[in-house]
Amino acid sequence: MKYYDRVSELNLLKTIQKKSFDEFSKMTVLKGRRRIGKTTLGILSMEGTDTVYLFVSRKPEAYLCAEYAESIRQSLNEYVPQGITRFKDIFTILMNIGKNRHFNLFIDEFQEFLYINPTIYADIQDVWDRERRNSKINFVVSGSVFTLMEKIFKDEKQALFGRADLSLTLEAFRTDVLKEIMEDHKNNYANEDLLALYSFTGGVPKYVELFMDNGCTDMDSMVDYLTRPDSLFFDEGKNMLIQEFGKQYSTYFSILGLIASGDVTLPQIEGRLGEKSIGGQMKILEEEYRLIKKKRPIRAKDSSKSVRYEINDVFLRFWFRYFYRYRNLIEIKNYSALASIIRNDYTTYSGRILERWFRQKLMESQQYMEIGSWWHPRRGSSWKETENEIDLVAVDLEGRVSAFEVKRNRKKYSEALLRAKVCDMQSSAFGQSEISTGCLSLEDM
Repeated sequence: MKYYDRVSELNLLKTIQKKSFDEFSKMTVLKGRRRIGKTTLGILSMEGTDTVYLFVSRKPEAYLCAEYAESIRQSLNEYVPQGITRFKDIFTILMNIGKNRHFNLFIDEFQEFLYINPTIYADIQDVWDRERRNSKINFVVSGSVFTLMEKIFKDEKQALFGRADLSLTLEAFRTDVLKEIMEDHKNNYANEDLLALYSFTGGVPKYVELFMDNGCTDMDSMVDYLTRPDSLFFDEGKNMLIQEFGKQYSTYFSILGLIASGDVTLPQIEGRLGEKSIGGQMKILEEEYRLIKKKRPIRAKDSSKSVRYEINDVFLRFWFRYFYRYRNLIEIKNYSALASIIRNDYTTYSGRILERWFRQKLMESQQYMEIGSWWHPRRGSSWKETENEIDLVAVDLEGRVSAFEVKRNRKKYSEALLRAKVCDMQSSAFGQSEISTGCLSLEDM
């Protein structure tokens, strides 16, 4: 698959590279979840210029230094003595080389130094502070463990706090980019194909690339690829999160699995976990790991107890709903049963993801000041039977309010039913504001 998007990020990286080479050394931090394209973007921004690429794997420091020394010799054709055992000495050599020539230094999975020798960050800070203005190095570090990268560069107690000249967080592909990719790989694709691509990948570049490179451009072929015996997707969620969570991963996985399966309120989740209090874990998942977020009805007060939770990452929502929940099928290699479950549930699941698509699409348009949803139980009746809900409510920059029902099949939309819900919402959220109504369906993607 060809390279898509990242135009603004690439321009920023090129700009800071030029400043590093023309003025003095600059430090850039690239953050983002696994498979989001940090390494590819970093290397692309350095094309045509001398680059030292160092990958931090969990090996003894002396072993890494031997690898790094050889990489410097090959990349820059510079002398590096044998027998170096400390990264501080490697970094000092690189900074000294940078006094006489400019080059890129790209350290990938930078957070892994924490497990090799945590003092390396203080060593880098010491050398960097003394030598950066005497050298011309475009120093780029990347990391996929979000919490650790945040701690390294944003915690005031850490050595590298405040040292980054530029910090970029890569996100999944935008909706218009996914449409461009589908157009390039399938003539006259159906919006159902586009929805499947979004539902299964969430727009994460590596997953999209795997589907496109293997000719998976419709729901059935994507499910076949996801559930084949050698699928990398089986363990993807675990591999992505277990380093974030550490020993507490079991509880966090259980919470995320319940949210993905439809238990979206705190009482529901606690009930399924045996009435165990999990307020602390929910706060950590939201504020520290940023994996979930609270949803309140639009215009509801922050103190409102009408709260639902959702998983931010669309792929993780899919992974927990199917691969985590039905991991027993993977363990006994019953891949066909797993594929059947995904296919049978696809219409229901993708209908909810379609709401996420339109919410994202509205956000990307930058034409709105508020985007959310609304729900409210009618008084005197049970929540399950009578809750009024509007899928998408948006307030544009001029203050105009729109309410939308999101339906896979537009024929199932009832304007009268939506207008009744809007009347209920109007009295509690928007007063006398005029509210337009409409339906968003597959054909509007």
